[in-house]
Amino acid sequence: MESSHLIQTYHLVFLLLTLSVSYVHCQATRVGFYSKTCPRAESIVRSTVQTHFRSNPTVAPGLLRMHFHDCFVQGCDASVLIDGPNTEKTAGPNLGLRGYEVIDDAKTQLEAACPGVVSCADILALAARDSVVLTNGPNWQVPTGRRDGQVSLASDTTNLPGFTDSIDVQKQKFSAKGLNAQDLVTLVGGHTIGTSACQFFRYRLYNFTTTGNGADPSINPSFISQLQALCPQNGDVTRRVGLDTGSENRFDATFFSNLRNGRGVLESDQKLWTDASTKTLVQRFLGIRGLLGLSFNVEFGRSMVKMSNIGVKSGTEGEIRKVCSAIN
Repeated sequence: MESSHLIQTYHLVFLLLTLSVSYVHCQATRVGFYSKTCPRAESIVRSTVQTHFRSNPTVAPGLLRMHFHDCFVQGCDASVLIDGPNTEKTAGPNLGLRGYEVIDDAKTQLEAACPGVVSCADILALAARDSVVLTNGPNWQVPTGRRDGQVSLASDTTNLPGFTDSIDVQKQKFSAKGLNAQDLVTLVGGHTIGTSACQFFRYRLYNFTTTGNGADPSINPSFISQLQALCPQNGDVTRRVGLDTGSENRFDATFFSNLRNGRGVLESDQKLWTDASTKTLVQRFLGIRGLLGLSFNVEFGRSMVKMSNIGVKSGTEGEIRKVCSAIN
């Protein structure tokens, strides 16, 4: 009887140890990772982002987008920051990224305060959160402890969601990273801040169809003329237009209201409303009667934490770069 009890106890202890090991393995990052090794790490990043934001508010959406583009390729390992031929930085989807100077500035200050301690990947994750806060968005705790990757290939950027992707393709790309349809809608909601160049949506305004006025029928007719005035058929393709009309500098849920009203600028964004599988989630962010409402601010923080843990390198993987644009 006693031996049977001992065996049961042994199995229970073994099970608990197994669970704790697997939990630790999954939790490669944790809040307050630098509390002892570099206590001022988060405040240094925050003040750096604030300084740059005051002189150039476009760094906020830029840093948020950069973090997203980093995590979807090789995981959240700052591989998007590496200079050189055929690196991620040189790929088409990343040519418009902005905010590199903010990360470099923060890294310089952190190397002075705590040499060789804080990764570029963590700086980028913290800067993305700080950017959202500066545009009146939510605050959330960012788990840290990422290490920097040593591989950066332009050819790997095919994983990035594209502006013409169908909802099924978008879902597949998110699912491959462990993100679900709610994460998709929530994270695309990050387009509440920032702009897009005319070259990425002008095709929707003129020869999209052979009937009607030639524009994408999912665009509100009154919005078509507004966009055509901003992006003439033979005008400057680099001109930038707000992705959340009327509120592109403020983090809020009006992005979803614009989708409901046929005022999504990117084709992939507007499809969140025209596709039945994601429309319900957009409606929940809008608090449509009869549906369980969702708080965009709360869900955005949750999805950002989830995304920021994609393919994280920890322990002996990767390195802590001395300069974010170059492998040690």
